[in-house]
Amino acid sequence: MIQFIIRKIFYSLLVLIGVITVTFFINFVLPGDPARLMLGQRADAASVESLRKQLGLDQPAFIQYFSYLGRLSKGDLGRSYSTNRDVLETISDRFPATALLAFTSMAVATFLGIGLGVLSSLKPQSIFDTTAMSVALLGISLPAFVVGLLIALLFGVVLDWFPISGYINKGWEYLTLPVITLSLRPLSIIARVTRSSMLEVLHQDYIRTAKAKGLQTSKVIVKHALRNALNPVITTVSAWFAGLLAGTFFVEYIFNWPGIGTVTLNAIEKLDYPMIQGTVLFTAVIFVAVNLIVDIIYSFVDPKVKLS
Repeated sequence: MIQFIIRKIFYSLLVLIGVITVTFFINFVLPGDPARLMLGQRADAASVESLRKQLGLDQPAFIQYFSYLGRLSKGDLGRSYSTNRDVLETISDRFPATALLAFTSMAVATFLGIGLGVLSSLKPQSIFDTTAMSVALLGISLPAFVVGLLIALLFGVVLDWFPISGYINKGWEYLTLPVITLSLRPLSIIARVTRSSMLEVLHQDYIRTAKAKGLQTSKVIVKHALRNALNPVITTVSAWFAGLLAGTFFVEYIFNWPGIGTVTLNAIEKLDYPMIQGTVLFTAVIFVAVNLIVDIIYSFVDPKVKLS
């Protein structure tokens, strides 16, 4: 177990170094000048050049890169160009909003997705199965930003049932539309994956043996079938949860949700390099951490899976 964790951590560090490197050098190919954006288009060349020197943007790329690595080793993600605020502090302040949205959306998607998948697998090709999987296919096909706009228009403008902009400090009803938007696609995928995995497991010999022994149907489904069908479901849930937890981007932007996604989009718009690098690195850390945890969970869910 310890050797496995150490090896995974080593590979994860390599991934993070790759993300840091790619993100850093991509900034050099983005159009625009951060110093010019900070001072405005009417600023004189001397002022722009002075600010570039102050920010270290006049140095060669490789010098800036190693300087950035040195700061990262000390836990310093730099200061935002647009707000002059510490990047790590900004991420720490905004992360709870994203975490709340991600946890709630993933909980809804997982509970309903597994439930629909199991029910569909018990009655394959039935009206319920066909309807549920058709709706799930539609949910998979629609991008989150399209769903968000449609839901905001229907429930927030036409029907006026829920507010479309704001945070829970104004009321918990502000969480409703973002959660529906974010949970729809993972819910649909989880439902289809659960159904497919359950159908495969339900045709195994040990399931028929359990039924022949007279075990209760509910016990056979939950203890024997569902448990052995969970591996691909866990993979799906973990991947989507990592994505939602890292930043919900367009959905947060649509509903004016004060999370990591909104910060990242604003940073890209303003060419705020430290904030872009910080949020991307934070996203990578979330993915790496979740994948490591999931690999360990596999060994407990399915004894056949060996960590080595």
